Amino acid sequence: MEEIQDKIQFQLSNELIEKVEILVEDYNDNELKLLLNEYHYADIAEILDELDVDAAVYIIKLLDSGLTSDILMELDEDNREDILKNLSAKEIAEEVEELDTDDAADIIAELPEDRQAEVISKIEDEEHREEITELLTYDNDTAGSLMAKELVKVYETWTVAGCLRRIRGQAKEVTRVHSIYVVDKEEKLIGRLSLKDLIVAKSDQKIAEISNSNVDYVNVTEDVEDVAKIMAKYDLEAIPVVDENQTLLGRITIDDIVDVLREEAEKDYQLAAGITQDVEADDSILELTRARLPWLFLGLIGGIGAFIIMYYFEESLPKEAVILFLFTPLIAAMAGNVGVQSSAIIVQGLANDDVKGSINTRLIKEMLLAALNGIILSLFLFLFVFAWEQEFKLALAISVSLVVVIIIAGLIGTFIPLFLDKRGIDPAIATGPFITTSNDILGILLYFWIAKLILGF
Repeated sequence: MEEIQDKIQFQLSNELIEKVEILVEDYNDNELKLLLNEYHYADIAEILDELDVDAAVYIIKLLDSGLTSDILMELDEDNREDILKNLSAKEIAEEVEELDTDDAADIIAELPEDRQAEVISKIEDEEHREEITELLTYDNDTAGSLMAKELVKVYETWTVAGCLRRIRGQAKEVTRVHSIYVVDKEEKLIGRLSLKDLIVAKSDQKIAEISNSNVDYVNVTEDVEDVAKIMAKYDLEAIPVVDENQTLLGRITIDDIVDVLREEAEKDYQLAAGITQDVEADDSILELTRARLPWLFLGLIGGIGAFIIMYYFEESLPKEAVILFLFTPLIAAMAGNVGVQSSAIIVQGLANDDVKGSINTRLIKEMLLAALNGIILSLFLFLFVFAWEQEFKLALAISVSLVVVIIIAGLIGTFIPLFLDKRGIDPAIATGPFITTSNDILGILLYFWIAKLILGF
C-alpha cells in the first residue's frame, strides 16, 4: 500500500533531474538503473521529457525494452520523435515488439515512410509484424486505426473444458481480458462471453449455449468520435471491431478512447479560442503565429466594420446623445458574451450527443432564454442610465437595444454551431472569435439603428 502511495505522490524535482543527469554524465549505469527502476514508467517518461535528447536516448538504450517501450508511449510526442531519430531501425523494432499492436502501430506511424518499412522488416515476430502492417493501412480517425489485434476469442462449437484450455494461451498476449468474443467457423462475431459465465458453466456445455448474442460492436471504418460516444453511452471498457462481413478484426479499449476524448477536447478548446491548428505552448513562434493570426485578422476586420458603422451614425447624432458612444463597448461586449455562452453550450451538447430535436425548437428555447436574461439586465441598465442622465428616451433606447442585441446574439450563437454540425463541419470553430466578431458588428448596427428610431435623429 505504501509503495502505491509513493507512486501516486511522485513529484518531479530539480534535484531528481540533476541527479539523473550526473549519473548519465558519469556513465554510472548501475546506480541509474537502481534509481529509475523505483519509478513507474509514466514517471520515468516525465523525467526524460526534462532531459536533453542525448541523455534521454542513453537511458532508453540502457533500460530493458519491456520497460522502455511503455516509457516511449508516455513521452511528449516531440521528444519521442527526437529520441526515435537517434535509435536504429533494429532498436525501434525491439521496442515495438514489446507493445500491443495498436501502440506499436502508433509508434511506427510517427516515422518517415522509408524508416517505417525498415523498422517493420526488423520485427522478428512474423504475426506481430503482419498485424502492425494491417493496422497501418487504416485511415486516421477510424476505428481501424485505434484498435488492437490482441483479444480472446472462442468458437461457438467448442466445449467449456476445451475453451478454458485454449484461452490460456490467448490470454498471455492480452494485457486485460475485458470480454471473450464468440465467433463462428467463418470468424464472424456472433456473441460475447463473460469469465463468470465460463467458470460456472458445466465442462461439457457448448459455448453457443452459454454465450450472449447481444454484443455491441463497431465497424472498422467508424469514426473514432462515434466509437467514443458508443462506449460512453453503454459504459463499455472494450468494444470489438468488425468489417462489413461481420468478421472480428480486433478490439478498442477504454484507455484508447480516453486519449481520443482528450485530444478532441484540446482541439475544440483551441478552435473555440480562435486557434486554427493543433499547437502547443512549446512550439515555435512561427507555428504559433500561423495558428493564431487568421482569427485575429478576422477580429481586426470586425473592428473595422464596427468603426465604419459608428462613423456613419456619428454624423447624424445630436451632441446631447453622445452618451450612446460611451455605451458602445458595453453593447458589443454583451453581444459577444451571450453569443459565446450560447454556442459553447451547443458545442458541448453536440460533442456529448445530448442535443436532440429540430433546430427550430432549439432556437425558440434560446430566444426565450435570451429574452428573459435580456429583460432583467436591461431593466437594471435602464435604471442606471435614467438615474445618471435623467433622460427617459435615452435610457429607453439603450436598454431596448440591449434586449434586442442579447436575443439576436443568443440566436446566432445557437444557430451557427447547429448549422455547421449539419454540414459536417466541427462546430467548435463557431465559438470564440467567430461568434464574438459577428455579434459585435451586428450588435452595434442594431444598437444605433434602434437608438435612431427612438430618439428620432
